[in-house]
Amino acid sequence: MGHQTGSDRAGGDARAWDEELVPDGHGRTARPEPDCPVEVALAAIAGRWTTLVLRELMHGPASYGQLRERLARISPKVLAERLRALEERELVVRERLVGFPVRTSYRLTPTGEALRPLLLELYRTGSALAER
Repeated sequence: MGHQTGSDRAGGDARAWDEELVPDGHGRTARPEPDCPVEVALAAIAGRWTTLVLRELMHGPASYGQLRERLARISPKVLAERLRALEERELVVRERLVGFPVRTSYRLTPTGEALRPLLLELYRTGSALAER
């Protein structure tokens, strides 16, 4: 297994890349880049309350009202902003349900569901760090 060295690194750093941490050229940068996979993942879960909204939707679809009940301390404005941002990131789909009054349900997309391992590992890592 070869290692990328020298000319592959910005600034001419001759150290080898850790192939597990940086398996391809997308993360081989000298500064944060928007297409770096780590930056993409962090941007997906960015924002106060975002991880908690995702956590709740990991249990299955939920209405806005159900999310407000489960996350009682979030303001209606912030919940609406987080749901809108998750929709824009294509992590959540909003569906209008038939009937009166009109109801709305939110569910994770397959891409949103793919964040589960990341959230699990962040929780494990955070717990370990908090124990120190």
